[in-house]
Amino acid sequence: MGKKILIIEDEAKIMRTVRLYLEQAGYDVVWASDGTQGLAAFRHEKPALLILDLNLPGDRDGLDVCRAIRRDSNVPIIMLTARTEETDRLIGLELGADDYIELIETFENAKG
Repeated sequence: MGKKILIIEDEAKIMRTVRLYLEQAGYDVVWASDGTQGLAAFRHEKPALLILDLNLPGDRDGLDVCRAIRRDSNVPIIMLTARTEETDRLIGLELGADDYIELIETFENAKG
């Protein structure tokens, strides 16, 4: 397998879709369903890339996870979310995310 990518995403259908694309492209994919599990997986797995949902259940949302990871690591972070507000995008990028992808746009492009 190729480089390891960690997906922190609570929606199983979205995670499976993203995981399928990445595995078909030759990546080794690890998944966590909330922020606490995601931070533990990040520390244990040491991925080359993190794909992070902004809206996570529990006490740690995507912004909190991004902030925590950025304190200790410069691993690329891509925020993946259904939120379309420009302020969400700016906050994510200011906290250290490298890119911000809106799910609706991504899946529309994949279909077309």
